[in-house]
Amino acid sequence: MNPALAADAVMVVHFAFILFVLFGAALLVRWPWLVGLHLPALAWGVWIELSGGVCPLTPLEVELREAAGQAGYSGGFIDRYLTPIIYPDGLTRSTQALFAGILLVVNGLLYVRFLRQRR
Repeated sequence: MNPALAADAVMVVHFAFILFVLFGAALLVRWPWLVGLHLPALAWGVWIELSGGVCPLTPLEVELREAAGQAGYSGGFIDRYLTPIIYPDGLTRSTQALFAGILLVVNGLLYVRFLRQRR
């Protein structure tokens, strides 16, 4: 597979995972079995944000881009629109803590909704 295409695919998967972590609890009303997938994903997302760690998809994508001879993120839909969301400028530890808080609040509200509907 072309390394640039593989890097784009990794970024799309990364973005989809972020969306699932943030809003996956909203899917539980329709598919309650997703709770077994969402809770670990949510825990991972919060841990990554609070620990200052890096998701393994990030270095994989960078490695694939380097293998494709790309120096950075420029051009194309994915680079123009998804990169700033996944890798915002000025990402600091306090911003990551804020993101973790947002994850917990959004999902806390969605889980309360889910649990109320289950009763």
